[in-house]
Amino acid sequence: MIVIRNTLTGARTRFAVACALALFSVSPLPAQEAATPPAMEAAATATLPTAEAAVPATPALWRIADEDTTIYLFGTIHILPEATDWYKGPVAKALDSSQLLVTEAIIDSPAELQKIFLAKAVRTDGSSLRESLPPEERATLEKAMAQLGMPAGTLDPFKPWYAALLLSTLPMQQNGYKAENGVEAQIEALAKKLGLAREALETAEYQIGLFDSLPADAQKQYLNDVLDQLPTMRDDLGKLVAAWKAGRPEELAELLNADETDERVRQTLLADRNAAWAKWLNARLDEPGTVFVAVGAGHLAGKDSVQDQLAAQGVTTTRVQ
Repeated sequence: MIVIRNTLTGARTRFAVACALALFSVSPLPAQEAATPPAMEAAATATLPTAEAAVPATPALWRIADEDTTIYLFGTIHILPEATDWYKGPVAKALDSSQLLVTEAIIDSPAELQKIFLAKAVRTDGSSLRESLPPEERATLEKAMAQLGMPAGTLDPFKPWYAALLLSTLPMQQNGYKAENGVEAQIEALAKKLGLAREALETAEYQIGLFDSLPADAQKQYLNDVLDQLPTMRDDLGKLVAAWKAGRPEELAELLNADETDERVRQTLLADRNAAWAKWLNARLDEPGTVFVAVGAGHLAGKDSVQDQLAAQGVTTTRVQ
């Protein structure tokens, strides 16, 4: 999302890329591939070095509880390299002991997700994306697209927020990150095997609608931030995933949640959602049982985190791992 530069190199734009990596479970790539298959297939399958070596992972896990209810809070990475071993120890024990898995959204049909993306993302004002940008920003966009192997007009039909998501997600694929290797995909398979009930905090349509609800100027700034970050994305991805694997939420917070230049973006895409989830969690304590909640790691780190929102409601969060 949108952040000013601080002492962290690249901090201004890491939060923008985090939308695809650790803040939103929906991915724009299926819709994009449907819209422009040849260009996107070529770009997404380009042979580049793998960004992360296989190392043991001990990501952070928290718990809230009362007399008859335990709710685990697990921060996920939505897109991961293939060799990531996180299902063990306290995390495995917590999931195995749960009766209910709660994720950000339940996506049963990729085809339906494509339809939702395209319904929201296509421009309706008669102009193209490049026509809506000042010359300097247009040139930066065209340069980035050329470097990714995308024809110049590929993104013209789309709104800035969608272009930003596409441009931040595609390099992840090129660097060995795959949605099917993400924590949600693995947890959903495990939940099915364990026979857990399923619920979601949001819907895919709601998540996509949040981006579409951003004012036009905020969308363009979001796109500019993603473009700024593309040259260092490989290194930034490695740092973000390394912090997650090591269970260092304070480092994730530093990387993801620097001061934003546009409070509307931060409030819409992060703070308001965390507040709503905290209310749901607090209310869920009134029902007995054990619940495993898996949401993007960015929601459980830093300012206005879910834990902060729970604390404001008098609910204590305990670190388990």
